[in-house]
Amino acid sequence: MRLDKYLKVSRLIKRRTVANDACDTARISVNGKVAKASYDVKLGDLITISFGSKTVTVKVLEIKETTKKTESQGMYEIVSEDVV
Repeated sequence: MRLDKYLKVSRLIKRRTVANDACDTARISVNGKVAKASYDVKLGDLITISFGSKTVTVKVLEIKETTKKTESQGMYEIVSEDVV
């Protein structure tokens, strides 16, 4: 699954276009490397997202094409949250 779609389906980012823009501006990295929106997400990947002064790192636990809001948090595990 594409990175921008995974971020949207897992509800880490609300809209796919916003996820795409975040990838274009190098605010998303996977396993320590800046990733493009077309990156193919795999189980166990560590995704780091920079939201202004907040940085969140999550581990991919599950990949689904669609999910309900209540089930979306099971797709990832928060590894760390840092506020700068």
